[in-house]
Amino acid sequence: MIVYEGKLKGKNYQYRRLDEAIRTGLFIRNACLKYWEDGHAQTRNDFSKYCTVLGKSKEFPWAGKLNAQARQAMSERTWAAISRFFDNCKKQIKGKKVYPKYKKNRPNHGSVEYKTSGWKLSENRDAITFTDGFKAGMFKLYGTRDLNYYQLNQIKRVRVVRRADGYYAQFCIDHDRTEDREPTGTTVGLDVGLNHFYTDSNGETVENPRFLRKSEKQLKRLQHRVSRKFKKGQPQSNNYKKAKQKLAKKHAKVSRQRKDFAVKTALCVVRSNDLVAYVDLQVRNMVKNHHLAKSIADATWVLFRRWVEYFGKVFGVATVAVKPHYTSQKCSNCGCVVKKCLSTRTHKCKCGCILDRDWNAAINILKEALRTVGQTGTFQEYWINASGQLP
Repeated sequence: MIVYEGKLKGKNYQYRRLDEAIRTGLFIRNACLKYWEDGHAQTRNDFSKYCTVLGKSKEFPWAGKLNAQARQAMSERTWAAISRFFDNCKKQIKGKKVYPKYKKNRPNHGSVEYKTSGWKLSENRDAITFTDGFKAGMFKLYGTRDLNYYQLNQIKRVRVVRRADGYYAQFCIDHDRTEDREPTGTTVGLDVGLNHFYTDSNGETVENPRFLRKSEKQLKRLQHRVSRKFKKGQPQSNNYKKAKQKLAKKHAKVSRQRKDFAVKTALCVVRSNDLVAYVDLQVRNMVKNHHLAKSIADATWVLFRRWVEYFGKVFGVATVAVKPHYTSQKCSNCGCVVKKCLSTRTHKCKCGCILDRDWNAAINILKEALRTVGQTGTFQEYWINASGQLP
């Protein structure tokens, strides 16, 4: 399953109707959750039957305007949240078990999902028309030229997403995307950091872009404008709403910059190597350090790792996560443990090995990954799939 995304361009009254569809979808989800808490639903099919009842209800006439399959998709979201909660309880995962919550209609957030009906694409894939009871009409589509390579029956779902900078349509396509690629015969280990985004086992580094730090002055200025226009206990003015919208757009821009950097960097790493080893950091615990939390969140290590794993599956490249224990303390040359604090950025060992701390860790990460996949045979299997023969 792959997803393509395009921006929707329409008129203001069309956007208002999309807002109504999103609010109705949230109502269906919350109604299903209440139905489950009252003890009336035990399976996923119970939710499907309840969606039919809501669609024909005279008490909630707007629920019937939403497409029947869209109502069903929203009920599936509720059931997925309930199932995830019970799975977390069974696995005894530490921390919050994520009990299903009621969703609010927040500005610049929310989505509604259609399946195979309720929408219609134009022949050249540059426009989409929503045909359910809200009659949002036709929208221009931008950024979806890759949809021309797929048949309409391959599009299984269309999701309308509301963000600060507009409305987007996501097309979920049932297609196992695999691409042929000649093996390069190279392997690499990656150690992420704050001084550099990552340092590989060859000593090469990629600079940390620090998108949030660079935009911090603008964000503070916009936040100051919002706070000045806010009036406690009174209806908010249009100037306040405009200032808040500008602030949300700036945050959305920073988020897009992070994602774009993570995608391009991960693609470059995966396509140029046959095995990628990376450090398995527990970022959730690391951000508890209030001195480094903002910088760690700005680096988006988790997003980078997800895209490395995704592109590894697409191009048939082995990706291995290595535990971070002693990767920076152990000498990559002789294996001795050289204890050092976080501020010490140079590794110096008695054997004469002098390396940058992150470079030394990247070499240890690669060695551990090669030892691990050598025992399990994973690397050989990937190599056979890519080249047809063992090295």
